[in-house]
Amino acid sequence: MNPITITQRDTATGPVLHVAGDLDFDRAPVLRGRLDRLSLSPGQCLVLDLSGLEFCDSSGITALLAARQHALAADADAVLAAVPANLLRVLTLVGLDQVFTLRPDSGAVS
Repeated sequence: MNPITITQRDTATGPVLHVAGDLDFDRAPVLRGRLDRLSLSPGQCLVLDLSGLEFCDSSGITALLAARQHALAADADAVLAAVPANLLRVLTLVGLDQVFTLRPDSGAVS
């Protein structure tokens, strides 16, 4: 089990949260709490850079959906960047690849 770390960098288009470690039942509340404290403006884009994500269960996917909802509630957009192959496979199987905007890396979002 790997602890979760979330680092933030702000860009001209909005915040980028780099999520690393395990996003599971025990750690998903950490991401949700971070989102609760994150303010977004209309037109911004929240990028979740998942390049450091090692594991994600259904609780983690629910937290990612909460991030999308948080952005939409602020009239902003949300993007998942650098989604690991195993998570991308799950998102595709359940149709969430049609719900999330996916990018190959956080630098591809501007």
